[in-house]
Amino acid sequence: MASQEANPIRTIVEEIPGWLILYSDGTVERSGPPEAGPLLNPVAPYDEPRNGITVHDLTTDPPIRVYLPEGVTGQGQRLPILLHFHGGGFCLSHPSWLLYHDFYAKLATTLKVSAVLSLVYPLAPEHRLPAAIDSVFSALLWLRSVGTGEVKQMPVIERLRETVDFSRVYLIGDSAGGNLVHEVCARAGSVGPGLLHPVRVAGGILLNPGFARSKRSQSELENPQSPFLNLDMIDKLLTLAVPAGATKDHPYVCPMGTDAPAMEGLKMPPLLLVVGDKDLLRDPQLEYYEAMKKAGKVVELLMSYDMGHIFYLNKFSVEGDPVTSERTKELVQKIKMFVESDH
Repeated sequence: MASQEANPIRTIVEEIPGWLILYSDGTVERSGPPEAGPLLNPVAPYDEPRNGITVHDLTTDPPIRVYLPEGVTGQGQRLPILLHFHGGGFCLSHPSWLLYHDFYAKLATTLKVSAVLSLVYPLAPEHRLPAAIDSVFSALLWLRSVGTGEVKQMPVIERLRETVDFSRVYLIGDSAGGNLVHEVCARAGSVGPGLLHPVRVAGGILLNPGFARSKRSQSELENPQSPFLNLDMIDKLLTLAVPAGATKDHPYVCPMGTDAPAMEGLKMPPLLLVVGDKDLLRDPQLEYYEAMKKAGKVVELLMSYDMGHIFYLNKFSVEGDPVTSERTKELVQKIKMFVESDH
């Protein structure tokens, strides 16, 4: 009779209360705290226009959610396009969540763009960095194939091919997605224009990027915590995201650190950095801004006063609090000016 091996007992290796549990067998359970629940509800794609847009999910690699504004046709001027990288500490969230849908649908209709593309990239800890960076960079290669006519023809892709100005691709990311904007801009600059042609990264928009260091910053010690960002989340999510054995001082988290490539040598497009003065990660974000300016890079700064991390994604605060509503309008207008300028 063959011997039977006893099943190992699954134990908890790491836990971020309300968000994530990592087990000893490598499996991960993801959820969300009750107070964030409504914002995490997925929004299904829709072909019938709502508030001026339609939403489509493409089974590409990586998968892409497409926001198409009404009234954009191939008969007129070609328009810029936004590629969005979501946040979540590289470990959480999905572009279909309500909080992303409402903000990026608003951008798609407010900005004069062909479309907004929101990418579904592989999450850590199952897929530690640089997996997410590789995935979102491959989306640029996919967009190149749209521009050259190499991909399968279907209505959404035909619409992109006919309306996108491929020389004006803007990368935008919130929280950890802002880190991805930095990394992909740098990688696009390093490979040169030949590989990506006709695609050109015209600019990067970093919304409250998830920059940090192992040593606590003053803003981490003084600013208020929330269910969407607290010190425990910062420590655990970023540690689970970086290569095994690395710390928050890794260049993927701390691109202004001594272990990161020298910023002077990076070929970067113009950047827009958005910082909330009540954000726990305010100080590392401002350190990044100063380091980029010192390196001679073009970086615009928008300081959102009295605002914390990813304030613009909380639709209930945006709709119910006059200050948050005003700051979000200021943010959208700044993004509009940045994208519609001649970069």
